[in-house]
Amino acid sequence: MAKLMEDEVFMAFTTYATIVILKMMLMAPMTAYHRITKGAFANEEDVTLKPAEERKKLLRTDPNVERVRRCHQNDLENVVPFVVVGLLYALTGPELSAALLHFRIFVGSRIFHTISYVGAFPQPCRGLSFMVGLLTTFSMAYRVLSTVLVL
Repeated sequence: MAKLMEDEVFMAFTTYATIVILKMMLMAPMTAYHRITKGAFANEEDVTLKPAEERKKLLRTDPNVERVRRCHQNDLENVVPFVVVGLLYALTGPELSAALLHFRIFVGSRIFHTISYVGAFPQPCRGLSFMVGLLTTFSMAYRVLSTVLVL
């Protein structure tokens, strides 16, 4: 492990993977914030401290809460593959400049995706940022497969 931490590509990967994982993790408190401020809770136990007549109207969905939840779900569907594929990619020994380009583009695309999703920017903002991140992960996967496949 000590040798890996001396590798510039691996250190870059750990930096960018940590950034995007923290961004993804921050979506949970953002969802909670919207639930509390909008008074829109999903579970009975979330409203047990409220008076009985108030509970029923607090168990509802809210468009803003659902928007943040969907954004968080999209992060889970994209960040986890990036971390796994990115780790394998870093282990193939790519050039530092190519690796940094991949990592930075992916992280930038996910940050912009979140801003455009939560901010309800018009399409194709969110769609393009999603595709850029997805294509970046596919590019790294191609490098991994082309490096390790023996035909």
